[in-house]
Order: sequence, then C-alpha cells, then structure tokens
Amino acid sequence: MARGQQRRPMEFEDFLPVMAEKLGGDGLVEELCNGFRLLMDPRHRLITFDSLKRNAALLGLDGLRDDELRAMIREGDADGDGALSQWEFCVLMVRLSPQLMEAPSQWMDQHSAFMS
Repeated sequence: MARGQQRRPMEFEDFLPVMAEKLGGDGLVEELCNGFRLLMDPRHRLITFDSLKRNAALLGLDGLRDDELRAMIREGDADGDGALSQWEFCVLMVRLSPQLMEAPSQWMDQHSAFMS
C-alpha cells in the first residue's frame, strides 16, 4: 500500500468470498448456519425484528436504527412473513456477495444438507 493511502474497512461483500475460499463450501454454509442461530428467536426458529434488534450488538450492528433493521429483514423475506428462515438468511447472505453470485443456486443445492 502506498504511503499516505488508507485501508478501507472490509465490507461484507469482500468478506464472504474470502470465507468461502478459506473454509470451502461446506465450511461456509456451516458458518452461515451458525450466524443464523446467533440471530434467531429460539422459540420460532426465525430471525425476527426483535431477535435481530436484541442480538445485533453481537455483530457490531448496535448502531442501526429500527427502520434499518426492518429493511434488512424485508430484503431477504421471500415468503412475506416478516421474518427470515434459515434458508432465506443464507440466500440473502449469498445474494449480498456479488462474487458468489456466479452460480448461487447450484452452490446452495450442493450444500443444502446443512439447512435442515
């Protein structure tokens, strides 16, 4: 890095492909599932607005406003129930990473055993 240049913080879009390369497909899916469990409401086994708000600080997201948290859920809520299932969460994480978008459905199909 040239003198005087600042490193930009690593964005999620940059981080997921690095994780995929380092962990391999199965390892990445396992980590996504761990992330889902960290954020989910254990009674409903879904990421709800309340569970996301309650657990956001664990991911350094405690500065987000309620409308931003709701927008995060809306972005991945494929079935319109106002919450994220494990599948919706994993699909959203892959969608947010352009480098993994080359063959997302094939990749998710290959590793769907972790989604049960």
